[in-house]
Amino acid sequence: MQKFSHAIVRKPCRALAEGISSGLYPGKPDYELACRQHDAYIQALRECGVDVMVLPADERYPDSCFVEDPAVLTRRCAIITNPGALSRNGEKEGILEAVRQFYPEDKIERILPPGTLEGGDVMMAGDHFFVGKSARTNAEGIRQFQEILEKYGMTCTEVELEKVLHLKTGVNYLENDILLTAGEFVDKQEFISYHRIVIPEEEAYAANCIWVNDTVIIPEGYPAVLDAVRSCGYRTLTVDTSEFRKLDGGLSCLSLRF
Repeated sequence: MQKFSHAIVRKPCRALAEGISSGLYPGKPDYELACRQHDAYIQALRECGVDVMVLPADERYPDSCFVEDPAVLTRRCAIITNPGALSRNGEKEGILEAVRQFYPEDKIERILPPGTLEGGDVMMAGDHFFVGKSARTNAEGIRQFQEILEKYGMTCTEVELEKVLHLKTGVNYLENDILLTAGEFVDKQEFISYHRIVIPEEEAYAANCIWVNDTVIIPEGYPAVLDAVRSCGYRTLTVDTSEFRKLDGGLSCLSLRF
């Protein structure tokens, strides 16, 4: 089981309301409220025993607080992705500066065009990674990702997405062979060997919880998910993510944990 020592986050920018949204969760995010929620999120990470690097807001990229997408950080290497959303592609250069403070240059890899890959489509389960083939992550991006992992003695499995934006929108690994699953991921054959906590449809958003050093951080307002996670013996913390939800963002999207 990998313990995390560090996390990287980026402050929301004032252009947040212009971020990409499917409209699934209606409304424009309130910037001031989003900032308060982000501060509470940082505090929750610190309560889990990690040092948090807080990057300044980047007004060039409305979605840039979702730092999970432009990089994947493993215990053996860092992988700078090539985001499939054109409005977000430039975020990868900004995150590279932060990543260089933790990884030597020879352990920093890149996904190159025509490959695309976003970190929200990557779920780490030890040294094995599940990668969602989605509108943002293509077959060439997955091929390159697999090649990089194999170079460092790690493996991956491709998962075809049918409905959701990113893989971790609907499935997340809580360590100890436990998965939170919702919607299309409940019966996916790729996850059949895991103990699966099935989330009711009305709480599907809360499938996006994060495990941080034996604590699970859960979106506020989802009692069935909270009870299910607690029943597995985990310590829990809740954080309100209402303003990020309006941009289809969840708890995992807001940090890189390593």
